[in-house]
Amino acid sequence: MIENRLVDKSGAQYTKLLTGCRELHLSPLSTASVSPDSLIRYNAPQIEEKSMPTYVKITPEAEEYLADLLAKQDIDGMSVRIFITQPGTRYAETCLAYCRPDEVSANDVIQQMDKLRVYVEAMSIPYLEESLIDFAKDRMGGQLTIKAPNAKMPKVTNESSAEDRINYLLYTEINPGLAAHGGEVSLVELTEEGIAVLKFGGGCQGCSAVDVTLKDGVEASLVEKIPEVTAVRDETDHTQADNAYFK
Repeated sequence: MIENRLVDKSGAQYTKLLTGCRELHLSPLSTASVSPDSLIRYNAPQIEEKSMPTYVKITPEAEEYLADLLAKQDIDGMSVRIFITQPGTRYAETCLAYCRPDEVSANDVIQQMDKLRVYVEAMSIPYLEESLIDFAKDRMGGQLTIKAPNAKMPKVTNESSAEDRINYLLYTEINPGLAAHGGEVSLVELTEEGIAVLKFGGGCQGCSAVDVTLKDGVEASLVEKIPEVTAVRDETDHTQADNAYFK
C-alpha cells in the first residue's frame, strides 16, 4: 500500500524521501501557490472532525514543501499519513507516506494544516509526542527531517507503570552510554520483590567489566530513580562473549 515514504531509522535523526527504492533528490520549492481545497477533495472514509489537535509539529517550511509535493502528484485528493512501525521497540521507524484517498484508515485521526491534510495513525500517537517535521533549504535543494524522540519508548509520567518507567530510563539514559561500547541492556521482568531482572547484549554480553556496569551504573540509577526497584539481577548468558568489549 505504501509506495512512497519517509523512514526515520533511528527514531530521531535524518530521514530520506523515497520513491519506490530510489531516493528523490529534493529540489527548491516552486513559487506557485497551492490551494488547500485542491488537496482535500476525495471520497475517503468519513472521520469525525470535532477538533483539530496537533499530534506532530510541522514547521511552515516543511508544510510548504509537502504541499508542493502533493500538488505535483497526479492523484486527486492526495494527502500524507504519519505512522510508526513497531512503536515502542528499538526497531521503531517513524514514517511519512503519501496517502491516497482509498488508503485512509477509519482509525486515523486528522491533523488539518493550512495547506494540507495530515492523517495520523491513532496507535502511533503516544509515540509521536514531541515529534517534529522540518525542512531546511540548501544549495542542493533542501533536506526534510523527522525527529521523534519517543518513537522507541513513549514518554512516561509518575503514573506510568514501574516497568514502563524502567524501560524509559534504560532507553534514554543507560543504553546511550552502553552504546559507546556496542552494548545494551533490557528489562526481562520486575519481580514482586522489586528485583529488576535484566539482560545484557552486544558488547556487554560476556564483557569482563559487566559486574561494575551492573552495580555502579545500572543498579545505582534504577534504585535511585525508580522507587519500586530494590535491586537488579543479571540473567545474561555471559559464556557467549564473541562480541564482548572487554574479554
